[in-house]
Amino acid sequence: MRRWLSHPWTLRVSRWGLGLVFLAAALPKLADPPGFAKAIWAYELFPGWSLHPLALALPWLELLCGGALCLNLWTRAAAAWTATLLLAFSLAVGINLARQHPVDCGCFGAAAPRTQAQRLADMRWVLWRDLGLVLLAVHLLLTRPRAGSDPA
Repeated sequence: MRRWLSHPWTLRVSRWGLGLVFLAAALPKLADPPGFAKAIWAYELFPGWSLHPLALALPWLELLCGGALCLNLWTRAAAAWTATLLLAFSLAVGINLARQHPVDCGCFGAAAPRTQAQRLADMRWVLWRDLGLVLLAVHLLLTRPRAGSDPA
């Protein structure tokens, strides 16, 4: 198993997969900062003064991390940041799920209108998806490429 996990292609697929997800998540938020600020506000976890700075900074951090992973630059730092972001996102979704407060995650831009039950079900899916992405980030953090191989 360790041999497979440290294979250059496995590491490359993990980097690209995680990087592309973060790039895809960043682009709609960069195009609509007010919409993303609304999505953050819906979580009811942050003070009003922090919404605009978060809505402006988070997408750029996601873009930087996604680009770094795709280009194999600062891979461990980018993986650490993506894991941290994913854990923070999961905590925010989990808190709202526990209090039965349905929110659209805002992960990839605005979502179509849905019922409360549909949004709660989607939040459960978001938690599972983010757990899988955290595992990819941890894989990149903990796995060293095989000696003599070039993961680029």
